[in-house]
Amino acid sequence: MAARLDKMLYGAAQGLRVSWYWGQKLLAAAASEPEALPEELRRRMPDRARLIRDLRRLLERDWRNIEAGYYRLPVDLIANPLPRLRRSRLFFADLRRVEARRRAGDNSEIFRSLRHSPYPRYYLQNFHFQTDGYLSRRSAELYDHQVEVLFGGAADAMRRQVLVPLHHELRQRGLDGTRLLDIACGTGRFLREVKNNYPRLAATALDLSPFYLAAAKHNLAPWSGVGFVAAPAEAAPFASARFDIITAIYLFHELPAKQRRLVAGEIARLLKPGGLFILLDSLQRGDEPEYDALIEQFPRRFHEPYFADYVREDLAALFGSAGLRAEGSELAYFSKLAVFRKPLRQKRGARPA
Repeated sequence: MAARLDKMLYGAAQGLRVSWYWGQKLLAAAASEPEALPEELRRRMPDRARLIRDLRRLLERDWRNIEAGYYRLPVDLIANPLPRLRRSRLFFADLRRVEARRRAGDNSEIFRSLRHSPYPRYYLQNFHFQTDGYLSRRSAELYDHQVEVLFGGAADAMRRQVLVPLHHELRQRGLDGTRLLDIACGTGRFLREVKNNYPRLAATALDLSPFYLAAAKHNLAPWSGVGFVAAPAEAAPFASARFDIITAIYLFHELPAKQRRLVAGEIARLLKPGGLFILLDSLQRGDEPEYDALIEQFPRRFHEPYFADYVREDLAALFGSAGLRAEGSELAYFSKLAVFRKPLRQKRGARPA
């Protein structure tokens, strides 16, 4: 009976959630200037029915994972509507600025205002044409809402798929002495789900933006055992072989090719022998052929300067060159989940990461 009630609660809550964010997605599209797509690209676009059908499959998978005991019901399944209403109002108020940058092709406001800052050049951009890039409290407050609107309410469900390989790994390792590092933690939405399921797990949140890190501290305040570090992923200030598990969610598609390799090397350095790395990021070309047109359009519509290169990246080769072995990958709506492990022993003649 309890399981049936949980399923009904989950279904009702997710139905409302998808309606809320998908409705705003449609409103935002109506308020935005239409993009002139090449006819060949327009013909290959999946229709709305296909997108909604695949979103429904993601949510069915999410529920099956909960039912199987891989993770609990979402932290904010029944959320206070007032903060969501406020963020929605801020989102539409900011949309005018986003559209102005998109029309002008202006993605360098951050660089113009912070060119003498200590941040790396690639980071000083208005990713997605969003106001302040990743470098303001306002941006940190709006970001999760913007992403959920973009994916029609699917972003958190895609993130939760990382909890499945995490569950299997922690069943083998146990919690005592195990350390997890979440690289580019953003506002801490994924780590919040981790701590909801494993409150005793020692976790570290790393992000380059002090504003997003402050939001993560706020979101993770109900739990102890979380450290917060402001640093670039390519130069993490930790000793080698410190962590048992490392996660990176929606980071690699926003890194230039050189930084992707540096971060892959850092992950290999930071993992203990036998440690696990879990990646969740965008679909790549050919993963879901009917979505290839959307993948081609995305960096055109949203300022994502490294995305087109990332979707052609050979992930097994990228992380293999750093010393990590691919254990498997699977698709989750617009995301790809991939798992890598650092071997217990390095092969003779192999170059250390």
